[in-house]
Amino acid sequence: MFNKILIANRGEIAVRIIRAARELGIATVAVYSEADRDALHVALADEAICIGPSKAADSYLNMNNILEAAVATHAQAIHPGFGFLSENSKFARLCEEMKIKFIGPSAEVMDAMGDKINARNRMRTAKVPVTPGSDGEVFTAEEALEIADRIGYPVMLKASAGGGGKGIRKVSSSEELVPAFNAATAEAKAAFGNGAMFIERMIYPARHIEVQILGDQYGHVIHLGERDCSLQRNNQKVLEESPSVGIGQTLRDKITQAAVKAAEAVKYENAGTIEFLLDEQAGNFYFMEMNTRVQVEHPVTEFVSGVDIVKEQIRIASGEALSFKQEDIHFKGHAIECRINAENPKFNFAPSPGKITNLFLPSGGVGLRVDSAMYAGYTIPPYYDSMIAKVIVYGETRFDALMKMQRALMEFDIEGVTTNIDFQLDLISDPYVIAGDYDTGFLGNVFLPEYLKNNDE
Repeated sequence: MFNKILIANRGEIAVRIIRAARELGIATVAVYSEADRDALHVALADEAICIGPSKAADSYLNMNNILEAAVATHAQAIHPGFGFLSENSKFARLCEEMKIKFIGPSAEVMDAMGDKINARNRMRTAKVPVTPGSDGEVFTAEEALEIADRIGYPVMLKASAGGGGKGIRKVSSSEELVPAFNAATAEAKAAFGNGAMFIERMIYPARHIEVQILGDQYGHVIHLGERDCSLQRNNQKVLEESPSVGIGQTLRDKITQAAVKAAEAVKYENAGTIEFLLDEQAGNFYFMEMNTRVQVEHPVTEFVSGVDIVKEQIRIASGEALSFKQEDIHFKGHAIECRINAENPKFNFAPSPGKITNLFLPSGGVGLRVDSAMYAGYTIPPYYDSMIAKVIVYGETRFDALMKMQRALMEFDIEGVTTNIDFQLDLISDPYVIAGDYDTGFLGNVFLPEYLKNNDE
């Protein structure tokens, strides 16, 4: 086991990793930008090193500074969390060259699964269903028109090297395709340095189902069940739950087995997530992509499976075999996560950085967890993602979890900045959400217009 690890991240995920490491008896090193000098992860870690100015490009994305910090503090491993460098194969290779263990999959697997075209081809070979679409990268609008005419509208344009909702466009007709293609290509090139696209037929209405997997270096792969991430806005997840109310046990077994098969096909090591689109009407599911890192929503899986995913990541990276087999995992109850952002839903979810003047986090009772790096007096910087907390609840039944989440959000109080807490409370209280009757289009097309109408000031 490692003696010391460096956390190449910030915010709640850095705090989460520090706590897991401490429970394993491992010392931790925090890195921080100048804007994060007073951040909670800096205070909690055993050591902390400033790695650059406030902008992420100069600090949390600065590979050389992070590696220098690891060498200076004698850290044996680096945990990248999510976002930033977590799916950067170049960084993983640099860690390997420096004899520092990257807590995640190999650079080769990242390259294989990070490129959506390559990933789709590998899944076809592994007999995992994929959506009809282009066989390779698409570079021109003319090519895109030909492919879209062949597979049928509506289609989705996606950045080949993309993620996080960047470089994605829904296209309903040939008239829309050219401007949408040009816009998506430009966005992808700015975000990833690669403007190549691929096209797939849009599955709609659909549910977004993802399966958590764990794999070790000895070829053992297991799944920890599925999460339903269909409540999203602009391809960004807002609320997640496990298990999904949209599938029965027979379909659940098929999807989870397909996820394990997908991970085995690329000899996956560490924690990862296989994402699928589910056509509820036809009962078919299709591979979308693989996230080669820990997910924001991993706590809902921890609640229903009883497995600490971050600790398992660290154990796997240290060379240990998985500490359990598939038959040892028993799923129980229902878990829900709401992402709390410093943003204003009434003004197109505009970020709301600033100083937290007062804070009350919900607590008490069994099955309630708040992952956050906030504290009263903390100033939320304007340079990073607006997520400031995650509220995760567990109940014996889905209704128990829904009611617990309502209670938690009612208690949650933040003063000094605008947040989406009331928005999340309205969402979790919506009759369609309570009934489990929603898909990937529900939040943007049904809930949000009604919410804005009712909250028009």
